[in-house]
Amino acid sequence: MIRLGILGYGNLGRGVEKAVAAADDITLAAVFTRRDPKSLKIASDAPVYSAGEMAAHKDDIDVLILCGGSANDLPEQTPDAVKLFNVVDSFDTHARIPEHFANVDRNAKESGKVGIISIGWDPGLFSLMRLLFNAVLPDGKDYTFWGKGVSQGHSDAARRVEGVADARQYTVPVAAAVERVRKGEDPELTTREKHTRECYVVAKEGADKDKIAETIKNMPNYYAEYDTTVNFITEEEMKRDHSALPHGGCVIRSGRTGDNHHTMEFSLKLDSNPEFTSSVLLCYARAAYRLNCEGASGAKTIFDIPPAYLINMSGEEIRAHLL
Repeated sequence: MIRLGILGYGNLGRGVEKAVAAADDITLAAVFTRRDPKSLKIASDAPVYSAGEMAAHKDDIDVLILCGGSANDLPEQTPDAVKLFNVVDSFDTHARIPEHFANVDRNAKESGKVGIISIGWDPGLFSLMRLLFNAVLPDGKDYTFWGKGVSQGHSDAARRVEGVADARQYTVPVAAAVERVRKGEDPELTTREKHTRECYVVAKEGADKDKIAETIKNMPNYYAEYDTTVNFITEEEMKRDHSALPHGGCVIRSGRTGDNHHTMEFSLKLDSNPEFTSSVLLCYARAAYRLNCEGASGAKTIFDIPPAYLINMSGEEIRAHLL
C-alpha cells in the first residue's frame, strides 16, 4: 500500500480523500492542516496533524499531495515539502512554472525525492494532449476552450466589488468559434471571440446594481476583454442553482499532412472540477512513488511520466486489456 498524505483540506483536499477511498493500492496516512487539527472534521478515520508537524512524520508517508493555492501557498510549500516527501502539486500559474520547477528540482535532487508539479487538467491533461497533438500534426494550429464552468478566481474578483454579497462566474466558450475550428477553418481568434463570461451576483441590500455591473464588466485582467453578462439573483437562488463547481473544456489541433486536413480533439465535461483534479493528482502520486522506488529524483511534469505508472495494473494487464 502506498501511504498518502494530504496538505490542506479544502475542496481539493476533500476530493483527494474521496479518490483514495476508491483506490485499492493507496491508503490515507495523514491529513496536515494550518487550522487547529482538533477543529477539523474529515470524512475518513485518518489522523489529522498540524502542518508544522510534517517533519515528524517523514517516515510515515510515501507521497504528499499539496492542496493549496498557486498564488501564495504552493510556491513555498512544494519546495519545502519535497525536502521530506515525494510530492505532487497542482501549481497552475503558467508564467511561473519554469521558476517553480527549478525551485522544486533543486530541493528534490538534494533530498532524493520526486516532485511532480502542475498536475490537473490544465495544466495537466490538456498539456499532454497539446504535446501529443503537436507531435502528430506539426503543421497545424492549437485551440483551447474552457467551460462552461465556474472560474474560482474570477468569482472571487467579482465578490470583492463594493456592494456584492456573493458572486459566481462561468466561463463559456463561444459556440460559433468552436464550430469554426472543428470545421477546419483555422481561424485567428481574439480573446473576446473565444469566450464569454456569465456572472451571477447577489447584491447587498441597497447596493447600486448598475454600478456593480459596470464595475465588473470593466474590470481589467478579468472581465474587460470579454463580453460579460451580469445577472442579479437572490441568495436562495445562488445556493440552489450555483453551489456546485462544474467545469471542462476542450483542446483541438487542426492540421495538415500533404493535401489532407485533420482535426484532433480532447474534451472534458466535469460535474466537479476539484474532485476530478483530485483524481488526476492521485494517479500521479502513484507514479511519483513508483519512480522514486526505482531511484529517480528531482522535479517532473506530466510530460516526464510514463502512462503505465499511473494505473494500478501490471504491464501484462495493461497490454491485455487496454492496448
